[in-house]
Amino acid sequence: MSKAIEQKKVIVKEIADKLTRSKTTIVADYRGLNVKQMNELRKELREAGVEMQVLKNTLTRRAAEQVGMEDLNQHLTGPSAVAFSYEDVVAPAKVLHKFAKNNKELEIKGGIVEGRAVSLDEIKALAELPNREGLLSMLLSVLQAPMRNFALAVKAVADKDGEAGEAQEA
Repeated sequence: MSKAIEQKKVIVKEIADKLTRSKTTIVADYRGLNVKQMNELRKELREAGVEMQVLKNTLTRRAAEQVGMEDLNQHLTGPSAVAFSYEDVVAPAKVLHKFAKNNKELEIKGGIVEGRAVSLDEIKALAELPNREGLLSMLLSVLQAPMRNFALAVKAVADKDGEAGEAQEA
């Protein structure tokens, strides 16, 4: 086999590995972004723990088919940048959505979230969710509410009994 075909097989294997490990994979069209904007986007994604690559559509399609993610193929038309997040499910959606709001040239096409194909609308909804820490904070607040309310009720009863005892002594 030729050297070029061997190199392409290696690249397809690498992309397939990234697709398998990734919790969220989002495809975006970057046409119209200049180098400065692309570098800014890559920096923001990197800070959020997201890897972005400009990949050949044919190689990405082959990799997606190898790992059973054929749903991704419908988004692989034109220039495509692919964002992979291995830790945070929401991070790439948040960063790309925010960046696309400020830079109309970036167009989010769709992606895969935890093995399920998602549309642009679903990515936008995901982007508007609070981050993991925010969700945990909300959950903790909900879990603490009954205990806090119980403690306040016990305190109110104790204060009322204390006032009644003082009134009887006087």
